[in-house]
Amino acid sequence: MSTASSRRAAVSGQRSTLAGRLLSRIAVALRHNLLPGLILQAIAVTLVLAYYFWPPIQPAFASLADLKQRYGLLYSLVATSLFGGVIPFAVLLAKGELGGRPGREFAFYTLFWAAKGVEVDLFYQLQGHLFGSGHDLSTIVAKTLFDQFVYVAFWAAPGLALVFLWKEQGFSLARARRRLNREFFLLQIPAVTIANWFIWIPAVAMIYLMPPSLQIPMFNLVLCFFVLLLAFLTDEKSRPPGAERR
Repeated sequence: MSTASSRRAAVSGQRSTLAGRLLSRIAVALRHNLLPGLILQAIAVTLVLAYYFWPPIQPAFASLADLKQRYGLLYSLVATSLFGGVIPFAVLLAKGELGGRPGREFAFYTLFWAAKGVEVDLFYQLQGHLFGSGHDLSTIVAKTLFDQFVYVAFWAAPGLALVFLWKEQGFSLARARRRLNREFFLLQIPAVTIANWFIWIPAVAMIYLMPPSLQIPMFNLVLCFFVLLLAFLTDEKSRPPGAERR
């Protein structure tokens, strides 16, 4: 066999091995999150059905919508910090699943999700400008695809992976940089992204079925339920925001 043929065979073997490892990681992530994901989707569908078909719950939704309209981005900052950070942190602290520096963990979760809440709110507003605020099938599909295959795939998921890598390395940039290897970019980020598509695409579609003033409150509720389900249904050390779409 020529040298060129040997090199092509080696490259082909490496690609095959990489693809196999990626599929293995995706399968593990799906098994880990399947039950919480199914429950999450059921909760999202239930909330949407309740909003449209159960009149007694309308005052609660109206109150949330009023708060969101009144405070705008400030509501998104505070509410997402509470539902994505403070509540899951309290649960994990009670379960004894946090490290030896809970103060730093608390600051990280609350500040990270506060910033993420503002980001998601602005993204939802962008979606409204791009596709409108209708609830027809074409609008929901367009928003869901743009959300998951543009925003999540190229920004949210890679950014989340990088931020949590930094946290898991003791908030050390030097140690985090040493982990930024080929495996991180070609295996870890794609595996998390693809696994989350299976879980979050139906939930995101439910969020976009809600009026604009209720999309952030809906996102907060779904996010909190998902994080808490992972905390209660997994035996491994939980990573609250690492398993969500944002």
